[in-house]
Amino acid sequence: MEWNGKKIKTDNKVVSVAEVKSHFSEYVSKVAYASEKFVITKRGKPLVALVSIEDLKNIMANEEAKGLSEIIGKWKNFEEIEDDINKIYSSRKKDKGRDVSF
Repeated sequence: MEWNGKKIKTDNKVVSVAEVKSHFSEYVSKVAYASEKFVITKRGKPLVALVSIEDLKNIMANEEAKGLSEIIGKWKNFEEIEDDINKIYSSRKKDKGRDVSF
């Protein structure tokens, strides 16, 4: 299958929108009870995926877990702020906090 101009391997079954539309409840049952996954295409191009709610929860949890460390260095001109970020982390390590009396 091709996605974003790249060929990708997938174990998921690929079906057309027309096919899913004609047998929607059957596909929902296969996903919900047989843990099957489907890539739904329109005019031969991947459009959406039909996955169980558990799979969706796992996908969302994985996205949240990536956090800032996953994107560091991926945006343009990151080098310009990298030194500032390193200085901030360095100063945090040295900081002993402040005295607070109760």
